[in-house]
Amino acid sequence: MISTLALSHFRSHRRTQLTFDGRPVAIWGPNGAGKTNLIEAVSLLSPGRGLRRAGAEDFVRRPERLGWKVAAELNGHEAETWAEAGQPRQVRLDGKAASQVALARIARILWLVPSMDRLWIEGAEGRRRFLDRLTLSFEPEHGEAALDYERAMRERNRLLKDMVRDAHWYRALEARMAGAGARMNAHRAAALERLGAAVAAAESAFPAPDLAISHPEGDLPETEEALLAAFETGRARDLAAGRTLVGPHRVDLEAVWAAKGIAARDCSTGEQKALLISLILANARALSDERPVLLLDELAAHLDATRRARLYDEICALGGQAFLTGTGPELFVELGGRAQYLEVTEAEGVSVVAGRDPPMSQNP
Repeated sequence: MISTLALSHFRSHRRTQLTFDGRPVAIWGPNGAGKTNLIEAVSLLSPGRGLRRAGAEDFVRRPERLGWKVAAELNGHEAETWAEAGQPRQVRLDGKAASQVALARIARILWLVPSMDRLWIEGAEGRRRFLDRLTLSFEPEHGEAALDYERAMRERNRLLKDMVRDAHWYRALEARMAGAGARMNAHRAAALERLGAAVAAAESAFPAPDLAISHPEGDLPETEEALLAAFETGRARDLAAGRTLVGPHRVDLEAVWAAKGIAARDCSTGEQKALLISLILANARALSDERPVLLLDELAAHLDATRRARLYDEICALGGQAFLTGTGPELFVELGGRAQYLEVTEAEGVSVVAGRDPPMSQNP
C-alpha cells in the first residue's frame, strides 16, 4: 500500500504531498488539470517507463526544468525515484541506491489507461509489452531476464547486419540469449497459468478471456536447448534478414472471449475494453496476497452506472489499493464512503490537489 506520496516538479505538479489510508482513491478534475500526471507518478514506483512510456526528461516540469522527484512510503519502505535535468532516472530504497527491478520486489503496480484500448487490433509489440507487464507482476526477475536477452540479441543483430559469418562470434551470444530466453518463456507461461486460474475462479461482471502465446514462425522453441539450436540453424536466414527471426522477442498474446469463442481482435470496441478490464482485475485477484496497486485512468467514463457499480464492488473486494480518475464526481457516486476523494484543478499552470467529501447522487 502507498501510505504517502510526494511529487516535486513532476510535469504539472510543482509540489504535491498526499496521504492515503488504503481505500480506493477517486480523483476527478477537468482535462489537463494533472490527474493522469498524478497516477503516472505512482506508476514510476515500478520498473520501466511508466504508464505513458515516457523518458526521464519528459517528466521535468517546465519552464523550471530543475529535474523531478517522486517519493513514497510503499509497503513499509521509503521509495524514491528521480532525475536531474538531462540525466537518467535513479532509484533509492530505504536510503540506498537500487535498481528499478528492486521496485517490483516490494510492490505490484498494475494499470489500465486509454492508450491501451487498441491493444487487440494494433501490432504485436504492444501486446508483448502488456504480456511482459503481467508477467513482471508475478515474477520480478522477468525484467532482468528480458534485459539480458535484449542486450545479447542487439549484439547478435549487429553481427548479422555486418554480415559476419564466423560461427565463433555467435556462440557465446546465442548461449546468453538461449538461457535468458528460456527463463522468459517459463515466466510468461507461469503468468498465464496463474491468470487463467484467477479468471476461472472469479464471478465477474466482465467477460472471461482465454489467453495463449503465439509465434509468427509457428511453435516457439521453449527450452534453453531448443532455443540454442534454433539460433544456430537460423543463422543463414537471419543473415539475409539482418535480424533475429526466432525467439521470445517475437511472440504475440492471443485472447478469445471464452463464452462466445470470438477472438478479441474481432470483438466490438466495448467488448475489447471489457476484456481488458477483466484481465486487469484477474491479474489483481491472482496477486491478492501481495495487495497490488491498481491505476485506472478515465475508466469509469466508458461504463454505465450499473457496470460502474459492479466494477467498484470488485475493486473493493480485492482488498488492494486503487487509484481511479475521471472528469467529474458523478462518476464515483457508486463508491460512496468506501473511497477517498481528491479534486485536481489547475491554477497558473500548476496542478492543485485537494481532498473532497464523497459525491452525492444527483437523482431526486
